[in-house]
Amino acid sequence: MAAVLCLPVTTASAAAPAAPAAPTVEINYADPVTALPPVSRPDTPHCTVTAMQHDFANSYGQPFTGTLTPPPDCPGPWNKVVLDWSGSVAGRQYDRLAGVWIGGSEVFRTSTPEPDPAGISWHVDQDLTDFVPLLRTPQPVVVDLGNLVNDTYTGVYHMTMTVTYYQADRDHPPAATADQVLPVSQSTTAPGWWTLTKGQTATSTLAFPRNLTGAHLQVYARGGGCEEFWYSNVPDDYAAAHPGYGLCGGGTYREVQVLVDGRLAGVVQPFPVIYTGGISPLMWRPIPSIDAFRTQPYDVDLTPFAGTLTDGRPHTLTLVPPAGISDGWTLDGSLFLTTDPLLAQTTGAVTGDTIAAAPQVATTEAAQPDGSDLITATTGRDWTVAGYVDTSRGRITTRVDQHVEYRNSDTVSDQGQDQVTVQRDSGWTVTSTDAGHGRPDQRRSSWSYPIDATSRYTPGANADSYLVSGQVTVARQLHEETRHSQGSWHEQSSTDDRMTAQGTLDRESGTVVQADGSSDERYRSRSADGGCYDHELASAHGYLTLDRLIGCG
Repeated sequence: MAAVLCLPVTTASAAAPAAPAAPTVEINYADPVTALPPVSRPDTPHCTVTAMQHDFANSYGQPFTGTLTPPPDCPGPWNKVVLDWSGSVAGRQYDRLAGVWIGGSEVFRTSTPEPDPAGISWHVDQDLTDFVPLLRTPQPVVVDLGNLVNDTYTGVYHMTMTVTYYQADRDHPPAATADQVLPVSQSTTAPGWWTLTKGQTATSTLAFPRNLTGAHLQVYARGGGCEEFWYSNVPDDYAAAHPGYGLCGGGTYREVQVLVDGRLAGVVQPFPVIYTGGISPLMWRPIPSIDAFRTQPYDVDLTPFAGTLTDGRPHTLTLVPPAGISDGWTLDGSLFLTTDPLLAQTTGAVTGDTIAAAPQVATTEAAQPDGSDLITATTGRDWTVAGYVDTSRGRITTRVDQHVEYRNSDTVSDQGQDQVTVQRDSGWTVTSTDAGHGRPDQRRSSWSYPIDATSRYTPGANADSYLVSGQVTVARQLHEETRHSQGSWHEQSSTDDRMTAQGTLDRESGTVVQADGSSDERYRSRSADGGCYDHELASAHGYLTLDRLIGCG
C-alpha cells in the first residue's frame, strides 16, 4: 500500500467567482527533503562516534579538523559503516559547498540549502563501507564548509557529523573491500580538493604496493561560479561579441581527464548538478536538485595500468579539469587498490590505449527569424585501454571500452536575458576481465544525464527591481549489467532519478512582490535480487503536497 501525503485543496463557490489570487510571497518553507533512499543498515550491534559538532560562520580558510578513531566496543570486522550529516541554519545565507576527508580521502561531498528566517534542518547519509581499509586505524578528519556571516548574510551552519560502525555476524558477513585506499588529494590535514582553472592540472605522486593487481579511481568533480551552469555557457567568441549580455564563456562540453604517469588513462562526464540557489532559489524549496545533497563521485577503472605501477618507484596520477572552462572546478579522489595474497611482486604492461587528447566538438551559431541566436554543440568519444597483470592466478587481462554521445542546443534571446538549454549526455563503459581462457567476464555501466533548462532575468524600471524565473527538467539514469563469455546481458542494478522544478522571484524597488516555486522528484531503483525502491515527492509554495513511497509489489 502506498503512503500518500496530500495537502487539502479548497475551491470557491460556483456562485461567486473568486478574485484573481495575489502573487505568493514565500517567506518560510519546510525542512529540505529528497526522494533518495536512505542507506540500508544491518540489524547488528553497532557503535556511533560523533566525529564533528561545529558551527560554520566566518569559515573560509578555517575548516574543522579532528581525529576519527574506531570505537573499542565495535572493533570489527564491520559489515557496514555509515556517515550521518545533519545541519540547521536560520536567517539569510548563500548555498555553500562542503566536503569531508578522512585520512586525506574525500568520503562525502555536499552543498547546503539556503535558509529561511524561521530556520530549517536537514539530514544526509553516506555509505563509507568502501573506506574500511582507512577506518581501521585512527585517521585525521577535515571538514570544509566555507561561509561568510555579516549584517546581510546572517546564517550560521550548525553541523553535526557521526559515523556508525555495524559489526559483522553470521547473517551479515564482513564487507568485501579493496585492500588499500590511497588519497588523491593535496593534504591529509587540510581540505584535500584542488580548485583548478583553465589550463591548470593537479598531480599526486604515489607509492603503490609491488603486488598490485587492480586499481579503481573515485573522482569528485564540481564547477563553481560561471561553471555552476556550464551546460548553458556560450562559446568564447559569442561571449566576446556580446559583452553586454553578461554570459559565461567556455562552451558547454565538459569532461574530466585522468592521467597515469602523464598518459591519458580515463575520462568521465560530469552530471549537471544545480546548487540550491541556482537559476531561481524558489525552485529548490524544499526539494533540492539531484546531486546537490549527496554528490556522487565518478569511477575510473585504471586496472589496465596496474602492471606498470609495481616497480617500487613513485608514480603520478593527474586530474585535468574540463578544457576551456571559465571558472574553477574542485577535483580530488581516492584510489582503491587490490593486491596479490601470494606474490611479493606482480608485473604487467599496457597493451592498448586509443584515448584521444580531446574530442572534436562541432559548434554552430545561427541567428533565428525571431531575433534569437541558436548555438549548438555536438561531439562523441569512442576509446579503448587494455593491459595485463601477471599474478599468482596467471595472467589477468583487463580491457575498458567507452562510448560517449553529447549534444547541446542553447537559444539566447532578449540580449542574453532569456536562455533555453536542451542537453543530452549519455554513454556506456564496458570492462572486460579475462583470466586467460578467452571467456571474459564483462560489466557494462551506462549513464544518461538529460537536462532542459529555461532561465529568464528581467531588470525592472526602478533601482533594486528585477524578475528572475526558471524551469528545469533533469534526470540521472544509471544501469549496471554483467555477462559471461559473450552471453546475454543481465541487469544488476538501475536507478532513475527525475526532477522538474520551476520558480519565480519578483522584486520591485527593494520589496519582494512574488516569491514562489513548485517541484516534483521521483526516484526509482531496482536490483538483481528483486529489490526495488520507488519514492515520489511534490511541493508547492515551499511545502510538500505529495510524499508517496511505493512498495516493490
